Amino acid sequence: MRTLSSQSPLEEPVRVLLVEDDEPLRRLLAEQLEQRGYAVQSVADGRAAIAAVGDDPFDIMILDRMLPFVDGVDVLRWLREQEVMTPVILLTALGRLPERIEGLEAGADDYLVKPFEIDELHARIRALLRRRQASTADSATISAGDVTVSLSRHRVTRAGQPVEMHKTEIKLLAELVREAGTVLTRPLLLERVWGYDFVPTTNIVDAYIRRLRQRLELPGLPDPIVTVRGVGYMFRA
Repeated sequence: MRTLSSQSPLEEPVRVLLVEDDEPLRRLLAEQLEQRGYAVQSVADGRAAIAAVGDDPFDIMILDRMLPFVDGVDVLRWLREQEVMTPVILLTALGRLPERIEGLEAGADDYLVKPFEIDELHARIRALLRRRQASTADSATISAGDVTVSLSRHRVTRAGQPVEMHKTEIKLLAELVREAGTVLTRPLLLERVWGYDFVPTTNIVDAYIRRLRQRLELPGLPDPIVTVRGVGYMFRA
C-alpha cells in the first residue's frame, strides 16, 4: 500500500486501474488523475480489467458499472471471489437505490454517480486509501466475548469454531466487535459499513443483523448482539 501525504501531489504514486468503456471520458480521467500524481493504467472492458488485475496488484480500482463483455458488477464479484480486496469505486449513471445496493453488495467500497467532478473522485480515492491504511495499522484481529474477527484473513470464529461469512457481514461484525459495549445507531452503521450518508428506505441494517445472529448461533450460547429499541445495536463486551 502506497503512503499518502497530507498534501497533493502524493509522495509516492498510487497505482490506479481505471476501467471505463467511454474512450473520451477514460482519457480525460486518466489525464486528470495523472496530473494529481497517480500512476494510472486504463482498460476499456471487463475482460481486460480481470486480466490486468491478474497481472499485477493495484492500490485502487475505478470501475465503470456498464462494461462490454463482462459487466462491472460481475467483475466485482469475481474479484471478491478470488479474495482480491483492492478498494473499488464503482462509477455509474444508475444512481437509484437498488443499483447502489447491488454494487455495494457485490463488493464495491464506494459508489460515484455520473456526472461527477474529478476533485470529488480524488477525495474519495484518498479517503478509501486512508481507511485502508488505518485498518492495516489496527490490530489484524479483534475480539469481544467468545467472538474473534481476523480482518487480514477475513475469518470469524465463535468459541473457537469457524463461522462462514461474506465480506459485508464481516465488516458489520467488525464494527460491532470493535466497539463492544457501545450502542451503535443504524445511521452510523450505514455510514461505516455501506458508505451511506442517508437513511435508505430498505431495512438493510436490520436484515444483516439477522444474518449475523443466524451465523453466530451456537447451541447453549447466548445471542451476542443486543437490540436497543429505537436506537441500534450493541455487541456484548
